[in-house]
Amino acid sequence: RSGRWRSWAAFCCEILGLCNNFGYVVMLSAAHDILKQQGSENTTQATAPNSSSYDCNPVSTAAVLLADILPTLLIKLVAPFVVDAVPYGVRVLLCVLMAAVSFVLMSLSSAVWTSLLGVVFASVSAGLGELSFLSLTVFFSRDVVGAWGSGTGGAGVAGALSYSGLVQAGLSPRLTLQLMLVVPLGMLLSYFFLLASPPGFRQWTSRQPEYEAVSSADRQRLLDEEEEESVHGKRSRFILGLTLCGLLKFVVPLGLVYFAEYFINQGLMELLFFQHFFLSHAEQYRWYQTLYQVGVLLSRSSLCCVKIRRLWLLALLQGLNAAFLFLAVLYRFLPSAWLMLGIVLYEGLLGGAAYVNTFYFISKEVRHREFAMAAASVGDSLGIALAGLAAFPVHRYFCSL
Repeated sequence: RSGRWRSWAAFCCEILGLCNNFGYVVMLSAAHDILKQQGSENTTQATAPNSSSYDCNPVSTAAVLLADILPTLLIKLVAPFVVDAVPYGVRVLLCVLMAAVSFVLMSLSSAVWTSLLGVVFASVSAGLGELSFLSLTVFFSRDVVGAWGSGTGGAGVAGALSYSGLVQAGLSPRLTLQLMLVVPLGMLLSYFFLLASPPGFRQWTSRQPEYEAVSSADRQRLLDEEEEESVHGKRSRFILGLTLCGLLKFVVPLGLVYFAEYFINQGLMELLFFQHFFLSHAEQYRWYQTLYQVGVLLSRSSLCCVKIRRLWLLALLQGLNAAFLFLAVLYRFLPSAWLMLGIVLYEGLLGGAAYVNTFYFISKEVRHREFAMAAASVGDSLGIALAGLAAFPVHRYFCSL
């Protein structure tokens, strides 16, 4: 029982809640600040950033989103088929190193491209970590999937709130990012000292067979077994193909939900600026991101109370949300930032519910769970990447008005 609670706490409070998704969220929360500051430093025309009636940055925050998601997407597309050769302990050390490098680069950066490189390192850390920890959940009781959901939601709130709060309190974005270096350390300590590894779990060795000196009889037996495994391997590849087809009913709705919400977050949020409000444009953007993460936390922690099997309904509602806010940017009919804050909270509730229910039902209904959990994680990343691409022409159009 002690090991079970340690595992739940590790997934919820440390590995995910404070560490794995933390840097990803901080980068998105800091996007407006960093692009505004560095854009104004590097532009030759002082009026260029604000020449539009929408108070635009020279570079869309979608640039940060793409740098934050494309490496993750690449990892999720390739890694499920090859990552078994890398032991879990090595994966976690790589995640820790990449996260630390990302915060250092972002805090010391004086150019947009350097900042985006820091975001790429954060993306590699988060992508490899998410894929690995989702696969790791199959070695524990099913309730750690709920802990995963709560942890990732908590990471969103902790990352967005800590960044917004510290900057609001007077710290510079650079110093705030330097303070975030404690997060990779938290991942290191929580994984290797808090998480209770299951019996027989291979921390530092892969699943590749180890051959020792054997007799001729044993060698012949191994050859026979290898031939039999070759036949089984072909059958296994066929089964994995069927597993991928069976995942589509989960992955497609998840991808649509995340496409809609990140099109809002990185395509529309920076354009929804209310001038007669007590928060500045940058402050409004930061608190939009923070309240969105609060909604994600609430819904990702709801698995013990309510389970939603109709994932297509969540995709439809999030799509309507994106269409409504696009019209709000175009015609500017929203009367107050308070209403916008409520919509952002609702958006986060839909996104978090789609995520946690998708992986819960995959863990419950799909065979080859370790492979399925890792492969299905590509759904949200693909939706986010497409949202980032769609946000660029939207930003260009509105900022030309």
